[in-house]
Amino acid sequence: MLKMISKPAVKLVERYLPDPYIFVLLLTIVAAVAAIAVERQTPLAVMRMWGDGFWGLLTFSMQMLLVLVTGFMLASSPPVKRILQKLAGTAKSPGGAIILVTLVSLAASWINWGFGLVVGALFAKELARLVRVDYRLLVASAYSGFIVWHGGLAGSVPLTIATEGHFTADQIGVIGTGSTIFAFFNLAIVVCLFIAVPLVNRLMLPDEKDSVYVDRQLLDDEPVPLGRITRPAEKLENSLALSLLVGVPGLLYLLDHFILRDGSLNLNIVNFLFLFLAIVLHRTPRNLLTSLNEAIKGGAGIVIQFPFYAGIMAIMVQSGLAQSMSEWLISFATATSLPFWSFISAGIVNLFVPSGGGQWAVQAPVMLPAAQALGADISRVAMAVAWGDAWTNLLQPFWALPVLAIAGLKAKDIMGFCLVQLFITGIIISMGLVWF
Repeated sequence: MLKMISKPAVKLVERYLPDPYIFVLLLTIVAAVAAIAVERQTPLAVMRMWGDGFWGLLTFSMQMLLVLVTGFMLASSPPVKRILQKLAGTAKSPGGAIILVTLVSLAASWINWGFGLVVGALFAKELARLVRVDYRLLVASAYSGFIVWHGGLAGSVPLTIATEGHFTADQIGVIGTGSTIFAFFNLAIVVCLFIAVPLVNRLMLPDEKDSVYVDRQLLDDEPVPLGRITRPAEKLENSLALSLLVGVPGLLYLLDHFILRDGSLNLNIVNFLFLFLAIVLHRTPRNLLTSLNEAIKGGAGIVIQFPFYAGIMAIMVQSGLAQSMSEWLISFATATSLPFWSFISAGIVNLFVPSGGGQWAVQAPVMLPAAQALGADISRVAMAVAWGDAWTNLLQPFWALPVLAIAGLKAKDIMGFCLVQLFITGIIISMGLVWF
């Protein structure tokens, strides 16, 4: 049945889903028109919000570009490639490859979302080298594991409200991760998704005649043999000692961060880890630079699109549109149903504000007073916002850009499969938030 459902969904998305750049342009227009029509903002005011906020994600844009580049360099190093090849070798069939890549992506995303995005995509490419399987579904399966990130160890919302002095501390106090990430209802949702998402991906595997395969030669990246080294500069470029003199202190810094200073795993640390492991494992600066030249080719989408999303976020927040959407959706909620409506509203807002921390800043002033007035479980409502943010990433191509860049695909190639997962995971998460 799922194979029958996914087939028209894939065709529908392939036909009508535009390139992510077109998608962000359309979202910009929709957000601007809605701010004018609903919030009674003047066109001049909306234009100023958009322009002033356009560069608000520059730091994050660079972080995302580095997630792509450093992750690619690490995975293309000889030792890591051997590990990925050995793990990929355990998949003996197309169905096994789909299940394996989904489980790896789910586990990695639960640990850290940036780690999950890169590992899933790179592992999908390695599997495609060894197993003849529909490449679209393989990459979609890698991306679908991203669904669990906000219920995992690096979730923005639960970590924010667990931090002393967070911006709503006067209102709700500090809520530890035992009531959010490690609460029974949240762990139950995660376990159900670890079972359902791989199973659904496997059941969507197209028949041979409907499958799309990748030319394995396009996945090969054989190193270019070096000629004779004659210049002093070439000796430096191929110096193992130079790489170790810089790479080893970087890894020692990480040991200090985690062991002596009890530091946490955030996006900057993930990028730092990927980069310095890549420096050491590639052995020479020349090998690293060769890998970098390949990695950077896929970063164009991130560079051009993220500023537009920053502008959209500015319109949504400053015009009051995001708050109005949230208020309307929870206006008919009860104490029992508030987590569900919080989840739905967060999923809709996420299409325009695809940032976990940014979305909580927008929705917390609406959701928390409603939860207190209705006597609802605040930690459950907070996690409902977190899950809503993660849920519609299956439809929003913002977070898929690094995966698509690594895999060499377009959003339309994978979003049909993700659309099926959107509906199924939405039911599972909704039930978990209300009944578990």
